[in-house]
Amino acid sequence: MVEKQSNNNFALYILMFNMFIAMAGIGLIIPIMPQFLGTFGVAGKVLGFLIAIFSFAQFIFSPVAGNMSDRHGRKKIIIIGLFIYGAAQLAFSLSTHLWMLFVARFFSGLGAAFIVPPMMAFVADITTLEKRGKGMGLLGASMSLGFMIGPGIGGFLSNISLLFPFYFAAGASIFAALLSIFILPNPAPSISAKKLQEKSENLFKQLKRSTKTPYFIMLIVMFVFSFGLANYQSTISLYVDQKYGYTPSQIAVLITVGGFVGVIIQTFVINPLFKRFGEMRVILVNLVVAALSMSAVLLVDLFWTILLVATIFSTATSLLRPAVNTLVSKLAGEEQGFAAGMMNAYMSLGNMVGPALAGSIFDYNIALPYFVGTAILLICFGITFTWAKRNSTLLASTRTN
Repeated sequence: MVEKQSNNNFALYILMFNMFIAMAGIGLIIPIMPQFLGTFGVAGKVLGFLIAIFSFAQFIFSPVAGNMSDRHGRKKIIIIGLFIYGAAQLAFSLSTHLWMLFVARFFSGLGAAFIVPPMMAFVADITTLEKRGKGMGLLGASMSLGFMIGPGIGGFLSNISLLFPFYFAAGASIFAALLSIFILPNPAPSISAKKLQEKSENLFKQLKRSTKTPYFIMLIVMFVFSFGLANYQSTISLYVDQKYGYTPSQIAVLITVGGFVGVIIQTFVINPLFKRFGEMRVILVNLVVAALSMSAVLLVDLFWTILLVATIFSTATSLLRPAVNTLVSKLAGEEQGFAAGMMNAYMSLGNMVGPALAGSIFDYNIALPYFVGTAILLICFGITFTWAKRNSTLLASTRTN
């Protein structure tokens, strides 16, 4: 029993490292994107659509990845995803035409789809219900740490060359893939033949089947939440660049500090919060905090006040994702791969629509994405609060002491 627990802990640490490497690869290109896209003569709208096509690929392939990880094991799918993501980062840096950027970003999204859902399902495989929140929180902390350190690395490496951060991201992802080949365990997923047969459905049938799951409303919440969140994430670097003339290094600080606080919260605070208040209360409170802090970005103009508001927003979102992921995982039973795939699909759908809209309205008025994002998050709160009241018994069954 002790040996099994030790192996599970080792697997979790490797997953955390892989997630950190993959997310650092995403985070380190954020501060340089305005300058990089400027070399192509484009701005907000194109950045929004580049993020959208990344999410479109995730939307299509996340259920496929969850399905494949249930059939063939989490390890193989994670490794494939890391290799694809690394190659796509390199292709993005070598692009010479705008259409090539979109193709490279599509394959980046495909790679991410093969990384995130299998990792989430892997954590569910090796944790009990009582420790599920802690496991998801630690995986989320490694994600936040990657985003936190990534922009700082990107801002520093951009001094060497504007393209060098992309090379670094590609190398880091391929390194993580090689590491996984040799030392990541490969436990067999626990799923019945009947459930595997159900997973042979295509994407649209899986989406239809997701509407009959007990956690369907949480999938909708993830979609709506991701839609609102994407308005902020896809435009904040452009907003401070255009309004205040912030440098890549200053943008990196805004993202890094918020990410650092998120790491602390997810590592040391999130599990006690889940045990004391339950995932649903954490979700409700932080939807409101995220909405208020998003609109507050427009009310401040000093660097330290923008940094404070951005940090509050980052802290709220750092609590939201693992809370929703943990609640869905508890309600999913043995369908961990399917649930994780659908969570990532609905999240990707929100991430796809949000940046495309945000980029377009940003070019019209740089404040509009934040008004729209705030409204979306408040709508999300209303949906969640209503569902929680109607399903208090179901939610009570997920609580652990």
